[in-house]
Amino acid sequence: MTQDKTMTADDVVGRLRSGMTIGIGGWGSRRKPMALVRALLRSDLTDLTVVSYGGPDVGLLAAAGKIRKLVAAFGTLDSIPLEPHFTAARQRGAFEMVELDEAMLMWGLTAGAQRLPFIPVRAGLGSDVMKVNPSLRTVRSPYGDGEELVAAPALRMDAALVHLNRSDRHGNGQYLGPDPYFDDLFCEAADHAYVSCERIVDTADLLKEHGPQTLLVKRLFVDGVVETPNGAHFTSCVPDHDRDEAFQRAYVRAARDPGEWEAFTERFLSGDEATYQAAVTAFHQEEA
Repeated sequence: MTQDKTMTADDVVGRLRSGMTIGIGGWGSRRKPMALVRALLRSDLTDLTVVSYGGPDVGLLAAAGKIRKLVAAFGTLDSIPLEPHFTAARQRGAFEMVELDEAMLMWGLTAGAQRLPFIPVRAGLGSDVMKVNPSLRTVRSPYGDGEELVAAPALRMDAALVHLNRSDRHGNGQYLGPDPYFDDLFCEAADHAYVSCERIVDTADLLKEHGPQTLLVKRLFVDGVVETPNGAHFTSCVPDHDRDEAFQRAYVRAARDPGEWEAFTERFLSGDEATYQAAVTAFHQEEA
């Protein structure tokens, strides 16, 4: 019998431990598992190594002092180029940074998913990524071309957190937007993976309106499923919801001032997920 893997966000965080390497799916300010990130913020977990195409997930965890090491290609809010808490943390040297380019991060996840120690790539050659990461090594092709390539190291994680549009109770995850990002690789390169989704549906319903190519994450690689409507907020999760630009601007304004950030944290991040969603609703009523 196929296992029912449904749980709560707090259940997921209860399975994590300080010092772990945590992968966070999505891209910038798009389809981030923000409800799971907010659950992490409510926990006493710390000393984390985070692997991410960084957005507000990285910013919030950095602001809370939970990151010891970050492996990332960038820290952005997309419509706002730089994530403010990420930027401030980098400037004050708050965590160790492994800066890879986007392709090297992808191939590192691929190597991790395939249980390889590294994958030879051209990405990074001739760029400063080799200078800022002196631990990176090159390898020479054993074939007649003898080409020198970067050995992109495998990225293995203790746990991965991703957010998708739909999932069934068994962990089959579906994306409905324009881009899968690399959520499947995050799950496959982790010892344990947890999927939050906008809505849990019956397995048969996953293919009613969309083709099998939208089934991104396989249940084999998933340990838990969390139904979290609007759980990617304030990042986008199209077609379910767009990025909340007004709220994102408010987040950035607050991040620039310690007093405003304290008030923002008290209003939006001091309670559980239901409290957060209610506070967001009240914010938009005030803005209207």
